[in-house]
Amino acid sequence: MHKLFLILILIGFSASSIAQKTRILGTITDSITGKPLPLVSIAIQGTSAGTSTDFEGSFQLESNIDADSLLISCVGYHSQIIPVKKGQFQEVFIALVPKNITLNEVIILPGENPAEILLKKVIAAKEKNNPGSVEHYEVEVYNKIQIDANNIDDMQDRRSMRKFQWIFEYADTSMVNGKVYLPIFITESVSKLYFRKSPKSKREFIEAVRVSGVENESVGQYLGNMYQNINIYDNHVSVFEKNFVSPIAGFGLAYYKYYLVDSTFIDSDWCYKIMFTPRRKQELTFSGEMWIHDSTFAVKQYEMRIVRDANINFVNDMVIEKEFCRVDGYQWMPSKEKLLVDFNVFQQNQKNTLGFYGHKSTSFENYILNQPKSSSFYNHPERVQLAEDAYNKPESYWIEIRHDTLSTEEQNIYTMVDSITDMPVFKTWESLVFMFTTGYLIWGNFEIGPYASMLSFNEIEGTRFRFGIRTSNAFSKKIMPSAYIAYGTRDETIKYGGGFIWMLDKNPRRLFETTYKHDMEQLGMSHNGFREDYILASFLTRNPPDKLTMVDEFKARYEHEWFTGFSNSIQFVKKDIFPIQDSVFNFGEGGNSFQREQIRTSYISLGMRFAYKEKYLYGEFDRTSMGTTYPVFQIRYDLGIKDLWGADYSYHKLEVNIEDWFNVGSLGWSKYVIDAGKIWGTLPYPFLQLHAGNETYFYDEFAFNTMNYFEFVSDEWVSLSYTHHFDGLFLNRIPLMRKLKWREVVWAKGLVGNLSEKNRNYSQFPGGMYTLNEPYLEAGAGVENIFKFLRFDAVWRLNYHDHPDIAKFQVMFGMEVFF
Repeated sequence: MHKLFLILILIGFSASSIAQKTRILGTITDSITGKPLPLVSIAIQGTSAGTSTDFEGSFQLESNIDADSLLISCVGYHSQIIPVKKGQFQEVFIALVPKNITLNEVIILPGENPAEILLKKVIAAKEKNNPGSVEHYEVEVYNKIQIDANNIDDMQDRRSMRKFQWIFEYADTSMVNGKVYLPIFITESVSKLYFRKSPKSKREFIEAVRVSGVENESVGQYLGNMYQNINIYDNHVSVFEKNFVSPIAGFGLAYYKYYLVDSTFIDSDWCYKIMFTPRRKQELTFSGEMWIHDSTFAVKQYEMRIVRDANINFVNDMVIEKEFCRVDGYQWMPSKEKLLVDFNVFQQNQKNTLGFYGHKSTSFENYILNQPKSSSFYNHPERVQLAEDAYNKPESYWIEIRHDTLSTEEQNIYTMVDSITDMPVFKTWESLVFMFTTGYLIWGNFEIGPYASMLSFNEIEGTRFRFGIRTSNAFSKKIMPSAYIAYGTRDETIKYGGGFIWMLDKNPRRLFETTYKHDMEQLGMSHNGFREDYILASFLTRNPPDKLTMVDEFKARYEHEWFTGFSNSIQFVKKDIFPIQDSVFNFGEGGNSFQREQIRTSYISLGMRFAYKEKYLYGEFDRTSMGTTYPVFQIRYDLGIKDLWGADYSYHKLEVNIEDWFNVGSLGWSKYVIDAGKIWGTLPYPFLQLHAGNETYFYDEFAFNTMNYFEFVSDEWVSLSYTHHFDGLFLNRIPLMRKLKWREVVWAKGLVGNLSEKNRNYSQFPGGMYTLNEPYLEAGAGVENIFKFLRFDAVWRLNYHDHPDIAKFQVMFGMEVFF
């Protein structure tokens, strides 16, 4: 995926458009008011071919007809004939002059909008016409996805692109918004899709995949139909995890205005044309048109686009087109679908910053309705399966299987992208992009980093220097050794660590990993917190970083994924903990007290993780979760074994974690995390549950953000975190705030815990450590999506205000990226 990202960065030049058809992109306005004119008729002079403007006065027209002028006409305006250039792309701006017309008196009586009458019939027939209402179906799906770099016309002379001048000839101009673009990536896939209504199940078998320029085969699972499916019959249409209101939602009249504007035959079906536009600004809605079948009130076809002011990041425009056909003479099913998304990562709605288009074309053929497979087939945990030879199909296979023939331009993309990725200058830039995204610099068979930990500061070590190295994929794609060494100028102590990963299989994931470290560790920090030696952690602390503990730790772990989303792990850990600086661990009281200079545990840990339908993008050793719409369950059991490798304690520990997110209609989305656990046995405080605190100003989703490290300890506990993201529900209604596209977020966290008398009296707690005698509570409210990635929260600690060095209230910041 680094290659695709790099190509998007490198493409910064222009070319003359190659056009064979007459292609016109236009806007029509009132010559006096300057306002856009909807429903203006545009016809190719001397023919019946043409189109009309949308609610924003825009139109697109593409034709092979040999004509040199357009006829523009609209009721109440003087008609115009404008010349066009044959066989070229052109953008036109037309101002119509209104007529001076005197009308006789007209009496208008109240009545119901005929478009709304028709819409109510469409809504009433939704269950019958919805493709999702079919009990069972299977269909052959052909997908074609193309990515183009756009806004490239002002960047032709960049020095970094001089060796890429030969690809100028591939540039073209978009009919959506007139941007010059260059195709840089294309993929095709053919699959069989199987659907069962109840209990709902979808499975897809991807039979063939063809991808330009990307060798990562995990991409193939996203190239079928299951992950780009838009259903207008749903009340909410999910677009980049945002809930847009469908124009035929049961409550659509509260969000849209509708207009009945035309009727005609489409194929052999008489249909009515309804245009729709949002009632209010900056809501997650669409504008566009749909054709409704006259007797079944099904949607025959539609074209809609997200409103330009929708509170969604990185997306300038998105156009969705879909056509339906009747299968077996009665059931309406999708036949074709087209999506076009105009992305701009850096600056939206600007014509001089690099962005890219994403095109998706899908066709559906050979439907089979209500011929179910066995229950075991639909219940199989692998929802998407990729044929073993999916990437090895010959050209003859693609010529025969494609539903649509590739154009000459599309065929050339494969050759162009493969040529770019073979160039030495591309490989150099690829290494730099890798360093930026992973924190490691590639040096032949090795990678050096992470660079953000090479220099840091804390109260124990003073200035800390660290050098780390691991092998690169050029050395091996199966095994990756790694090592590091660190030194602190204040404690004058060398720290070190190392290990290796042995990747047995990537999908399903099976690996063996072992690590050893002799280093400082912050006990009581969440897994999501800053690394102890992360440079930013040195400057963003509200308390001096003086609670680090020296540990010697050896881990050996095996992970076995049975299928994507369900895995087990077994881990052996030996861990020695040393007190800070010259202190000791104190145990007992009075005559029964004693001291130790270190404590040791050895335990075996069994883990289970289940994330139904979770999807990943795979690297050679790492993978990135693309999430799931279902809850994620995790269970961990630890068995401490006394005397194993000199361990001091026997104990049992069980922990259960549940995490989930869900949309709340048009009100945004929520996420909750529940964590519960219990420890059986008598242990010193470092081996009990040190609840995750946070002494930085950086918001940590998985920690208690006003709790100190080492502040609370338990051996049985339950915690709950709940966050709701309003996605601009309120700020979008404030005129001065609307353009900022800031979004509101609120959250609350609670913790209930207990510590047994045996553990309470066994080891002496350091100053500032307590047990929970009532629930710990904190809450916050904030604004996110500031500059598209910053978030600021006001955080309140609701109790335990008598503890020293705490934050009763503080402002925190975070960094996160959402659409």
